[in-house]
Amino acid sequence: MNTYQIVKDTIHGRRSVRNYDERPVSAEDIQELIDCARYAPSDTNSQTWEFIAILNADMIRTIEELTWEKLHERATQAEAQGLTREARMLLKSFGPYATAFSGAPALLICLATPYQSKFREKIFDPIQLVPESVWHEEGIKSSCLAVQNVMLAAHAKGLATCPMTGPVLLAEEAIKELLHIETDRTINMVLALGYAKEKPAKLSRKEVSDILRIVY
Repeated sequence: MNTYQIVKDTIHGRRSVRNYDERPVSAEDIQELIDCARYAPSDTNSQTWEFIAILNADMIRTIEELTWEKLHERATQAEAQGLTREARMLLKSFGPYATAFSGAPALLICLATPYQSKFREKIFDPIQLVPESVWHEEGIKSSCLAVQNVMLAAHAKGLATCPMTGPVLLAEEAIKELLHIETDRTINMVLALGYAKEKPAKLSRKEVSDILRIVY
């Protein structure tokens, strides 16, 4: 099998897994995955990513509790606005989905760091090329590329992952406070990591012809 086919099979075989068995993930495995993450491309090699690996089950449970706490707060607010049906759906449908990391033996907190480069310092900022918010977005974009490396490397090692933004949408500030994350860092997503209890079925994808336009 050639290299391309191996890479393609890895990409096609990856799944977002929400049910894990009890086998632990080693610190050595995580270090290997982050070694792959750091070779992702980034805007002007800014490498705007950091990771916090949580192997402590109590800490993972605390993050789950923080997420549920915020879910209930938002549901209460929705109820007060007369959105009873939406409030129920938030808790019943989205809640379990947003906290599906709770059974994983490891949780990666994926951070985006501020975008800095010689181009920004010497050119972009002096001429006010773009608003400050754009640099925040640039850091997140590059961080996403690193997370994809982690997910593919994990799958190649026989591990399973699931990227989740629910805890970030709901409880980013609480999680940052819990983990003493610097204020200029953004939690991009959390990544459940472990050994799959079962492999989910392959989900349908849009056809290439639906997402590609070639200009000759």
